[in-house]
Parts: sequence; C-alpha cells; structure tokens
Amino acid sequence: MDKKQLMDAFFDNQKPARVPVGFWHHFVSFHDHYGYEDKAVYDTVVSGQKRFIDEVDPDFLKIMSDGFFGHPAVCRKTIHTADDLAEIKSVGPDHPWITRQVAYAREICEYAGDGMYKLYNIFSPLQYIRLRFEEYDEDFKKFTALFREHPDAMIHAAGKIAKDVNCLVDRLFEETSMDGIYYSVQSVQDKETFTRERHDAVVRPLDLAVLDNIAAHAKRNMIHICGYFGYTNDLSWYRDYPVQAFNWAVYSENISVAEGKKIFDGKPVLGGFDNRPDTLLYTGSDEDIRREVHRILDEAGTAGVGLGADCTIGDNVPVSRLRFIRRVAEEY
Repeated sequence: MDKKQLMDAFFDNQKPARVPVGFWHHFVSFHDHYGYEDKAVYDTVVSGQKRFIDEVDPDFLKIMSDGFFGHPAVCRKTIHTADDLAEIKSVGPDHPWITRQVAYAREICEYAGDGMYKLYNIFSPLQYIRLRFEEYDEDFKKFTALFREHPDAMIHAAGKIAKDVNCLVDRLFEETSMDGIYYSVQSVQDKETFTRERHDAVVRPLDLAVLDNIAAHAKRNMIHICGYFGYTNDLSWYRDYPVQAFNWAVYSENISVAEGKKIFDGKPVLGGFDNRPDTLLYTGSDEDIRREVHRILDEAGTAGVGLGADCTIGDNVPVSRLRFIRRVAEEY
C-alpha cells in the first residue's frame, strides 16, 4: 500500500498492510503560537514543518497551526469581563489571520505533494478563547470562571469566532490541496456545572456548526479530545460527532486505545503513547518501545487503529525513534 491507501484503510476501519503512525510537535514556544504577524515566527513554522516532512516522512501530515492560535478579536486586548467578551466580532474571510493561514497551508501542501493525506489543525471556537487565556495570559481559571458567570457572553463570542473558522475551512478546501481537518476540542473543565446536558445544549452546537461544514468538504477528518496538562473529558460526549477518526489522551483519561475504540463504537482511533516528558517515548529502550507497540496492537487489533501520542510530543524525541515505531508496526 502507498500512504494514501494505508490511510484509506485506516479511515475505512479496515486492516491496512501495516498500522499507520502519526506524531507531531510544535515549532515555536507557547507565546509565539499567537505570533503569525511576526515574520520570524511565521518563517520558523514554515521551515520547521518542511523539515519535519523531510526527516520523518510521515504516513499522513498533520499541518500545525503554530502562530495562528489566537483569533484576532480575542487577542486585541486582555479579556476580563462579559463586556470584553461582547466586543469579540468576526473578522471576515479577508483578514490576515485567515489569508496567511491559507497561504501557509497552501505552501506546505505543495511541499508535501499528493502522496500523503494532509490534515490542517483547527481548534473549536471555544478553544480559541481558552487557549489564549491559558497559554498567553497564563490564567488557568479565567475561562471556566467567565463561562460560569456569563455563559451567554461566552457563547456569543464563540459564535462569532465560529463564523471565521468556517471562512477559514472554506478557503482551505477551495484554495489548497488539503484533504481533511484535525479538529481539537476540550470539554469545559467545570465538572460541577457542565453536565452532559449542558454540553449538548451550549457546546455541541458550536462544534457542529464547524464540523458539519468540514464534513461537507471532506471525509478524512479526525477529532482530538485534548487532555493536555492532565485535563479530562468524557469521551462518550463526542462519540457521534461527524468525524471519521478519534484521538485522545490515553494517559490523562486512563482509557486505552482498545477501550476507546469500544467507546467510539468501533470507529477508527489513533494514539497509545504518553506525550509527557520523561515517559516511555522519550526514555524507553528500543525493546521497551517494541513491547509497547505489541501490547497496544494485541489489545486493540489493527483494523482502524493508528499509533500516535496523547497530544503534541516534544521536539527532542529523535526522528529515529519515530521511524523505529513505524518499523515495529510493519514487523507486527
């Protein structure tokens, strides 16, 4: 199988010639995730993504959106109040935040060529708000506090962002050779007030406003249920989201690849390795890695299963290690 046939088998929940492998890492620091207007940041991301393609030769390419994490209306000033949230407006399809992402994605797609599937990293509308608060403002309480106190303002703001995300999605598929989207979500980390019912009432419609548009363009899409920093989610809340494959934090959620595949009604899943520093991926011997690959696949099978990590891995994981995991998968 060539790489596209390999991934077709994965997405179609069949047994491929070997299990596909997908890892990725960031190219700039957290604060620079918002720096698309800085030419040095932009150029670093472009060159880093191209180098990753050359060195790793991935089975499929998740195109990182480093530099574009911050929606312009969220980044205009530091948000503290409901009134600040009310000032968030859509910026429209011709704003540099959209046009430069399209130009970046087009350049990477052309560099990668047609021999592999390319999936662009996009966040849910609420994630664009949460990430700005936590990564850039370094305030880990503001998002849930504002959501609890001013839910209507938060939903209104996220709705405005969703319009721009859909503009981005439309232009990506119209103007690049993108094959799909890697859509990142996280449940509101307020277990007392955010029940399944409330998630379905206020969060799910925002997600579907984007995911339904993505599904109208492409059928090779993956959802990432983010467990970074040890956050947890109820995976079942996302079981019937309109995507073809699922990735989650096996170690944050304490739900194995095999268990997750059952939760998602047997649909394709990708993961298995802890992305945190000083864990097996970083410190294990080749034999440790071989045993872990065998353990994951013995439990989960190989139909609609891919090997990857809970989230982005460190750029200090040697390329040779990623290639070794693929070789073990092939041997298996």
